[in-house]
Amino acid sequence: MSLFKWGITHFAPIFLITSPVTSYADQIWNTHKTRSSAGFSLDIPLIMLVASILKIFYWFGAQYDFPLLIQAAIMIGVQILLLHVSLLHRPPFGAQHTLTQPFAGAREGESVARPFNFWQWRSATPYWEFLAYYAAILAVLQLLFGTSESYITLQGFVALSIEAILPIPQIMENHRSRSSKGFRLSVLANWLIGDAFKMTYFFLSDGEVPWDFKLCGMFQAACDCYLGIQYWMYGEGSDDIVEELRLA
Repeated sequence: MSLFKWGITHFAPIFLITSPVTSYADQIWNTHKTRSSAGFSLDIPLIMLVASILKIFYWFGAQYDFPLLIQAAIMIGVQILLLHVSLLHRPPFGAQHTLTQPFAGAREGESVARPFNFWQWRSATPYWEFLAYYAAILAVLQLLFGTSESYITLQGFVALSIEAILPIPQIMENHRSRSSKGFRLSVLANWLIGDAFKMTYFFLSDGEVPWDFKLCGMFQAACDCYLGIQYWMYGEGSDDIVEELRLA
């Protein structure tokens, strides 16, 4: 076995398993330290929790590579902590700096609320209720259709498609504010490094990695690269730009 192949077989799975912690630990710590989640899109924990919980149920039918299952389980724990910290330190509704508050809504006179204010709730309780109901519904569906090949295929497609759009909310937030402030460079760096490891592992490992993992991984990698371009273009923005957008 070549050294390169040995690295893929042994080191890549370890990186994949630990990537949820290495990717989001700094974001969690920075939010706790600054007591503000302004600029960080709360859609990120939404997407990762919805996708990772579904991937857990998907494993029972697809029996995909075990390190990917462990990664999904760890990701759930990390994203729950990230969501808790982000909700705890959201800027006050109506405050001047709600420009960069995740889902703060529009300026006065505009209405951009989602149907039923989904994931824009002011109280933290509905977020946890939604996740609990979501997991319970998936458990029931697993009991009813868990042996159906069509349902298993649908599970994988939906879970991985949702995960693949992970960077898009942050891309939109950065574009709207013309700034990457609030989105940690460490998260972006870990996403890009993770993409490199995932692509290598997906295509060169001996484990069973379905093609839906590979296709969705390639799409997500392309989005992550664009996030890198945004960070290079915008940096952390400037106070003048923020003030201009607030008064617009």
